[in-house]
Amino acid sequence: MGVVEQKYALALYEAALDKERLAEVRSDLADFVKVEHEVPELAAVLANPTLDSASKEALLVELMVGSEPLVRDFLRLLAEKGRGSLLEEIAREFEALVAAGERRLQVTVTTAQALSDEEAGSIVTKIEAATGCSVDVERRVDRSLIGGLVVQAGSLRMDTSISRRIENLRKELVETRS
Repeated sequence: MGVVEQKYALALYEAALDKERLAEVRSDLADFVKVEHEVPELAAVLANPTLDSASKEALLVELMVGSEPLVRDFLRLLAEKGRGSLLEEIAREFEALVAAGERRLQVTVTTAQALSDEEAGSIVTKIEAATGCSVDVERRVDRSLIGGLVVQAGSLRMDTSISRRIENLRKELVETRS
């Protein structure tokens, strides 16, 4: 995540908090990002550097009728500054700020085989106890791990997979031979 995305996300987050409109901003921003995914032409228009910002702003005003004013104005600002292509990353950073404010932690747990609900619950309980935050977990399967698991929370990563252990052993053997 870049500094620019973080600054825009923080500005929107603070404005939403000040106006006590966090839930509405979060919802409308997520809806707009979803529409951008469903209608790739919209994302292409907003990211197009050859299209003037006034045309982009006019399009956004039409699309955002009845939407949360903070989101509408924010999107217009992005268009004006030529930052429309950063919207998805800004929205992700905004969501991270909301989660941090709510003391919620987004965690991805990747395993070689699908976890049962009981196993996932046990992992979540341990993370919650260690962090003091409630945890939203996303489960993924990556068979190349062979065994073990990888837990990722933001930029923090704990890799106890068998494939990582094998790679570490390989490196040690190469270093001792040198």
